[in-house]
Amino acid sequence: MKIFTPLYDWAMRVARHKFAAYYLGIMSFAESVFFPVPVDVMLAPMALAKPHRAWYYALNATAFSVLGGAVGYYLGYAMYDSVVVPLIESVGYQSKLETAHSWFSEYGIWVIFIASFTPIPYKVFTITAGTMGMLFLPFMLVSLVGRGLRFFLVAGLMKWGGSDMESKLRRWIDALGWAVIAIIVILLLVFK
Repeated sequence: MKIFTPLYDWAMRVARHKFAAYYLGIMSFAESVFFPVPVDVMLAPMALAKPHRAWYYALNATAFSVLGGAVGYYLGYAMYDSVVVPLIESVGYQSKLETAHSWFSEYGIWVIFIASFTPIPYKVFTITAGTMGMLFLPFMLVSLVGRGLRFFLVAGLMKWGGSDMESKLRRWIDALGWAVIAIIVILLLVFK
C-alpha cells in the first residue's frame, strides 16, 4: 500500500514553498521545546528541493533549535512545577524525563551532546538541564555543536545526493516507511 509516496510528494511541494525557511525555523524552535516531530523531516526535503540553499537551511535549523533549547532550559529552571510537569504529562514523557535525570547524573554534559545529535528527544534534555541547574553557557555551546553537526550532516547528505537521491528516495519511500514502522513496533514490543 503506497501511503508514503503521497506524503513525500507533499513534503517536497512544501519544501519548495517561498516561506519554507520560516516554517523550518518555527518548527526547529518548537521541536526543542515541545513539538514531537523531528526537524529532519522538513530539513531533508528542503535540502533536496533546493540543494544550493542546503547550508542556509542547516544554519537556520541549528540557530532556531538552539534558541528553542534555551527556552526549554528556562522552562525547566524557572517554571518546572507550573508549566513543565503538566506539559510532560500531557505528551506522556514522564518516563523519558526520569531517564533524562538518571542520564544527567551518570554522564553530565555529554548527555546534552548525545541528545542534540541523535534522535533522542532533545526537548526532554533541554528542560532537564534547566531543572538540574546545569551551567547555561556550557549547555548552549554543547547544544550548538551537537545540533549543528546533526543538521549540517543531514543537509550535506541531501546536497551530495542531489536529484539522483531524490528520485531513488521517491522510488523506495514506501518500503522505507513501512520498514521504519516495523522497527518501531518491534522496539515497542521488546521494551514493554
